[in-house]
Amino acid sequence: MTQSAYRYMAESFRQTLGDDGAALRHERLLQWRQEHTVTRVDHPTRLDRARAVGYRAKEGFVVVRVRVRRGGQRKRAIIAGRRPKHKGILRMTLAKSLRRIAEERAQKHYPNLEVLNSYWLGEDGKQKFYEIILVDPDHPQVIADRKIDWIGAPAQSGRVYRGLTSAGREGRGLRWKGKGAERMRPSRTRNRRPIRRTQSKVIP
Repeated sequence: MTQSAYRYMAESFRQTLGDDGAALRHERLLQWRQEHTVTRVDHPTRLDRARAVGYRAKEGFVVVRVRVRRGGQRKRAIIAGRRPKHKGILRMTLAKSLRRIAEERAQKHYPNLEVLNSYWLGEDGKQKFYEIILVDPDHPQVIADRKIDWIGAPAQSGRVYRGLTSAGREGRGLRWKGKGAERMRPSRTRNRRPIRRTQSKVIP
């Protein structure tokens, strides 16, 4: 059975992750580390993955590469003597994923665009690299395209900050459905709030 061109692209990228592609991977990461934290690129590095998450080669679509530091929060060690578990500097894990943080940084760099989706590119011992796909909701070609014109709706404004992207929905627990996920919707914050019940006044 014949394979599509995107299948060959995916296989070519997977080969760079093994021992045979170590030299190419090292060269790429060396170049990416010398660039800015948010760098605009002309074409997606992983075209098969970009197409799968909504990228289209037309005006109004912008692709940027974002570098994010790996690990949790960095806390300064306190001077007073305490047990390490009580210092409050260890295991300070962020509630957001690094991919979601990368999307927010790209949105902050391009405030007139909206984040559509993102995907992983590579990582080293200190940093992770992601490519973010952004769309201009006011571009004429985007408005005329029925497949992507929904991103110009008022409800999609600032969607990355409200967890409406794929990484945001995963962080909010919306990939989990069925039994045990009753308190995930509409959100975990909403389910923690007490329900206010107003008593109806009886008019004599």
